[in-house]
Amino acid sequence: MSGPLNGVRVLDLSAMISGPLGGMILADQGADVIKIEPPAGDSTRWVATGRNGFSASFLNNNRNKRSVVLDLKSPAGKRAIQSLIATADVILQNFRPGVVDRLGIGYNDSKAIKADIIYASISGFGEQGPYVNKPVFDPLIQSLSGLTTVQAGSDNVRPTLVRTILPDKLTGFAIAQAITAALFSRERNGEGQHIHLNMLDTVVHFMWSSDMGGHTFVGDELKEETAQSFIDLIYETADGYMSVAAFRRVDWKKLADACERPDWKTDERFLTSAGLEDYKNERLEMTQEALVERTTKEWIERFTKFDVPHAPVLTRGEMINNPQIKANQLIEEYDHPAVGRIRQTRTPAVFDGTPAKYRFGGASLGEHTREVLTEVGLSENDIAQILKNNSQQD
Repeated sequence: MSGPLNGVRVLDLSAMISGPLGGMILADQGADVIKIEPPAGDSTRWVATGRNGFSASFLNNNRNKRSVVLDLKSPAGKRAIQSLIATADVILQNFRPGVVDRLGIGYNDSKAIKADIIYASISGFGEQGPYVNKPVFDPLIQSLSGLTTVQAGSDNVRPTLVRTILPDKLTGFAIAQAITAALFSRERNGEGQHIHLNMLDTVVHFMWSSDMGGHTFVGDELKEETAQSFIDLIYETADGYMSVAAFRRVDWKKLADACERPDWKTDERFLTSAGLEDYKNERLEMTQEALVERTTKEWIERFTKFDVPHAPVLTRGEMINNPQIKANQLIEEYDHPAVGRIRQTRTPAVFDGTPAKYRFGGASLGEHTREVLTEVGLSENDIAQILKNNSQQD
């Protein structure tokens, strides 16, 4: 057995990042994920950093999946997808709302073929409302959700994007969790269902746990949100940067000892937890003034000795060689048949009883078309017609 989802078949009709990442999480955990691509392929195959016809983006969101190319607008493609649906447990798609229904592969169409199908639909803004038909990209979700003002710190400061496609990736994790919950429910009651998830809802939900305190208590909403502090928790040292998180009384005392500032422990402003919060800016300024006196290496040695919460600020290149990352055995190297040696992370959840593992890298476009269609019983003539049609559409 390979992974807790061994035996589950997923048809991944999604493209770009949110759906493919969610599908890869399921694939890493053992599901047989069949990526259905149009003859032109998922557009992420051709973006940014790449080698030998494979982009890093595609490889990092589509490993452990088999690739099948189908023109879903053609009669042969429609017959093939119907045969695949009949064998599937899950369908994952992120077409614009309404597209799958026009293609004849919406939830009701699929349920008519496989009564207990779990059908997961990802959209950008939702499936109703004024934004439903608008094109969606990550910066638009960050803007509409309010995330850019959270990142800026205050409502009256220029909004700032998070410099990673957070909405896309959060949605990938959210849909994977929702699908596994639906699979568990089906084990209990024997019934499939339609899962609706959109990127906007995912990000607003994500923000609420820590960033919406000013709008939690009805009737007491803040008219303007401000930053908790005008200083962040990245400090400059004599030769670089590091992070220190001494916001509890016990840690503030340890920090005072490590920085050789005994007066910090008797300062009336910081004698209570409330005081540490009320005079946060002053506390952080004092910390910064102290940290420029020594190098990062010296501070790491002292903070380790005094048990002060801290971490170095690493570049991406430094991160992959960090001893804690190595101890976690998070990053692994594999040999891909087309691109050679690649480096990726394992799936972060470790299953003792049903270990998830890397089985194969991102597939070539349509690499498994014949194999998969043969498995679901299509005739050689039907498969030949599909392959011919695909080549004409390239």
